[in-house]
Amino acid sequence: QVQLVESGGGLVQDGGSLRLSCAASGLTFSSYAMAWFRQAPGKEREFVAAINGRGDLTYYADSVKGRFTISRANAKNTVYLQMSSLKPEDTAVYYCAAATTFRTVRPGNYKYWGQGTQVTVSS
Repeated sequence: QVQLVESGGGLVQDGGSLRLSCAASGLTFSSYAMAWFRQAPGKEREFVAAINGRGDLTYYADSVKGRFTISRANAKNTVYLQMSSLKPEDTAVYYCAAATTFRTVRPGNYKYWGQGTQVTVSS
């Protein structure tokens, strides 16, 4: 049984930082590209960042480029999202997801999903 469990969300002020983690189990972690998506109330789920299985290729949405960094530790079956210079518009539930294809931004292409963690940025 595959499980993806996010953690690290919370309330932070405008301009602050947070690091999200996603611990994976039940899958051959290094065989999967991993990504972070987010969904704000009343909006569709949107792609944030992705990383390939080896961890040497990354891809970002324009809205977070230069502020967010995705990384992974295959020995720990964990993917991270370091978020800096946070803005109120970054407020959303953040989800990690696993796919067999790297650099795909469509949620439908991701096979496994976590339950999400709330990030709230106050102005």
